[in-house]
Amino acid sequence: MSAIQSPLSALSVEENVGDLIHKSRVLVVGAGGIGCEVLKNLALSGFQDIEIIDLDTIDVSNLNRQFLFRKEHVGKPKAVVAALSIKSYNPDLKIKTYHDSITSQDYGVNFFKKFNLVLNALDNRAARNHVNRMCLAADVPLIESGTSGYSGQVELIKKSVTQCYECQPKPAQKTFPGCTIRNTPSEPVHCIVWAKHLFNQLFGEDDADQDVSPDAEDPEAKVEGEHSATDSGNVKRTSTRQWAQDIKYEPAQLFNKFFKNDIEYLLTMENLWKTRKPPGPLSWEEAASHAGDTNEDSNDVRVTDMQVWSVSKCAKVFSDTIGDLKEALTDKSFLVWDKDDKSAMDFVTACANIRAHIFSIPTKSRFAIKSIAGNIIPAIATANAIIAGLVVLQAFRVLVQEYEKCPSVYLRKKSVHSKFLLAADKQVTKANPTCYVCSPQPFVNVFVNVETMTVKEFETELLKKHLNMVAPDAVLDGKGMVVISSEEGETEANDNKKLKEIGIVDGSILKCDDFLQNYELTVAINHYEAKEKDDPLFKVVANPEDLKAKESQNGQEDGSKSDKKQNAEESDEDDLMVVDEQEDPQEGSSKRRKLNPPDERVDEDDDLCIVEA
Repeated sequence: MSAIQSPLSALSVEENVGDLIHKSRVLVVGAGGIGCEVLKNLALSGFQDIEIIDLDTIDVSNLNRQFLFRKEHVGKPKAVVAALSIKSYNPDLKIKTYHDSITSQDYGVNFFKKFNLVLNALDNRAARNHVNRMCLAADVPLIESGTSGYSGQVELIKKSVTQCYECQPKPAQKTFPGCTIRNTPSEPVHCIVWAKHLFNQLFGEDDADQDVSPDAEDPEAKVEGEHSATDSGNVKRTSTRQWAQDIKYEPAQLFNKFFKNDIEYLLTMENLWKTRKPPGPLSWEEAASHAGDTNEDSNDVRVTDMQVWSVSKCAKVFSDTIGDLKEALTDKSFLVWDKDDKSAMDFVTACANIRAHIFSIPTKSRFAIKSIAGNIIPAIATANAIIAGLVVLQAFRVLVQEYEKCPSVYLRKKSVHSKFLLAADKQVTKANPTCYVCSPQPFVNVFVNVETMTVKEFETELLKKHLNMVAPDAVLDGKGMVVISSEEGETEANDNKKLKEIGIVDGSILKCDDFLQNYELTVAINHYEAKEKDDPLFKVVANPEDLKAKESQNGQEDGSKSDKKQNAEESDEDDLMVVDEQEDPQEGSSKRRKLNPPDERVDEDDDLCIVEA
């Protein structure tokens, strides 16, 4: 027995459920749509000791389904207001709140060990991955939940008993080649991505990968023997942000730069338009005088959101939002795009539609663009309520340690071969034996070009973004050399060096660990050279043979881009998650996740049993 252990071990299974409920301490992560319902259920079920953590504040758009909040609460922390609201259900509640991110270093393994049970009601995959790892490290049961429209799921995660959240691969976010976004958009989503990038270039945190200017390096645009403008060494380059600041964010100049001058430059790349319809440059004066729609001046916000704005309205909104966002930027170093921020959303709507008009692409309503830009599937309050009820029912079984009676439960919009909308797996899903998160000895093969990838790219793109580490350290096995350190400045000199320059070559082994997550991972380096322009920056698999099999099927999971059709993704909406119903459970033990996907199963009646009321 360790000195610090989960409070669950102090609860006697012989006690009745009521006593266990009164004695247990529960952490609820997220106080959004599902979180509000879960908190209400916990309070009414007799739980006495609850802690809530949520980084978000209340927005007007939350009020239609997050019933613990009212108009007067807008702008206040969700966790704090939710705690006050559920006290009205049970005045004797002992409740503590944190208006903070669960991934903060303040909430380490010992923090999680305080609880008998953790209930997730989160809004993004990175946070879910983090809580999954912390609960595994602390050996505390975690009940994961999510909804997507009318669908939803509840899943128990318990070390050595069930699979973890990362045992099965989640489909990668769909990405688009930069040259498509910058030079040759053909779909509304290309214009929306470009508009979000433009927001970040003008007001957000600088990211070179989100450049919106025409891509002169596009191989398709080059004529043989021709040199691009960037080949010249005497060209003075100014960042988009700096240029915008120099002209004081004057709307007409900004408009002409992005929608006229840049488009005219694109037209000089004649190779691009041999088989495509060329774009039509649009000046500020032309846009402002463009014919408008009849009812677009309506004060009814619902009507405005559903309408497709005319070019003239888009130009006006562009001008208005530039002023609003410039003012918001005065006391901040940068802004963060938020679909629920009116000015930010209006800016993206206007820019996306203007660019779509220029490229003869169908324009969209603000509502449609918000759905695409925020990856939103509309939240359904009743689905949240059903899933939250199932969460607490599973919590009862977890407290009496009946883990085998807690299979994953699914809520479906339509029944599959039966009249029931609720269905469950026949048994709990065991851990994936090659999971690089919960297997006994987490190990992955990384296929990467050691001659071109920098140490900083390896840390940021692979360890942090793809493998979900928060503060990674990496040591080159055999030499004992620290190549990446979580201590600020310790290995900064390595950042811009290529992997090969510091001795990371084909066959090298890196011992990586994240102290915050109590997570260790062995990474085997395999030199890999991309054959095509759009090949991924790297590939990650638990078994190299799996990579060969996947490549023969022309579909592999990678670190940045994927041709695999995306059948599920998580949304930024605070209570949305697309249900991963088609993932095949795998037998195994318990410590972390792999990336090579198993064959997807097709749901049939014999895979499911009905949840008894």
